[in-house]
Amino acid sequence: MIDRIRPEPTAPVAIAVFDIDGVIRDVGGSYRRALADTVERFTDGAYRPTPEDIDRLKAEGIWNNDWEGSQELVLRYFESQGTDRSRVSIDFETLVDFFQSRYRGEDAENPDNWTGYICQEPLLADVPYFDRLTKAQILWGFFSGATRGSASYILQRRIGLADPVLVAMEDAPGKPDPTGLFATVKQLEERAEVSTPLPALYAGDTVADLYAVAKAAEADPSRSWIGVGVLPPHVQTTPERQAEYTQLLTEAGAKLVVKTVRELTPERVRDLLG
Repeated sequence: MIDRIRPEPTAPVAIAVFDIDGVIRDVGGSYRRALADTVERFTDGAYRPTPEDIDRLKAEGIWNNDWEGSQELVLRYFESQGTDRSRVSIDFETLVDFFQSRYRGEDAENPDNWTGYICQEPLLADVPYFDRLTKAQILWGFFSGATRGSASYILQRRIGLADPVLVAMEDAPGKPDPTGLFATVKQLEERAEVSTPLPALYAGDTVADLYAVAKAAEADPSRSWIGVGVLPPHVQTTPERQAEYTQLLTEAGAKLVVKTVRELTPERVRDLLG
């Protein structure tokens, strides 16, 4: 059998937008560890959430912000002990500062001096992967709930991307609100001087990511919106947990679930376009 040879595209054919945490970098030992540290600290050592506890919170689809997620788990702990959450005093800025001291290090505002968990995050994508997308005329960028400083540190300093399109926490409401997804797509089309709406994929590892795709499709039916689920490394420890998380992402709207973002090749992107 002779393989069908597809001609090289001469104009952009699609847009691929990527979440960062759990997709471009493994945050199991960093963001999630900082979240657990924070909950433990603000419950005076009485409760440290397990990875499964954090997954259950994320599965609710509204806790994309890990600072807010930390606070919510603290409040739920005290509720479980019979204390109404309205009586629990948490200074949110103090909570954020503690979280950042664990994740970034004590000098949290200066990336040159970061010593925290962020420095050891395993990378899940590299420059050659994005070069392959570019060669296939697939525009790509990032929409993340991470801070701009954290996201830029990974994309530019660690991976080596020159000037990626990035919409971060400071730039748009948190997911599942699709505003940041729209902004990323708009910037990519403006850079490429594209006037006709292209199909857009969003690759994420949480229910909130896929809900954002669904909301984008409802708000803007002028283009095709496709959700791709990516299994974060921490759920790939057992076949059972991997299967459960795959089902979770599929039920949230993923058209395809991959074990690593590198499996979202140009060929698979074209297959998703139909």
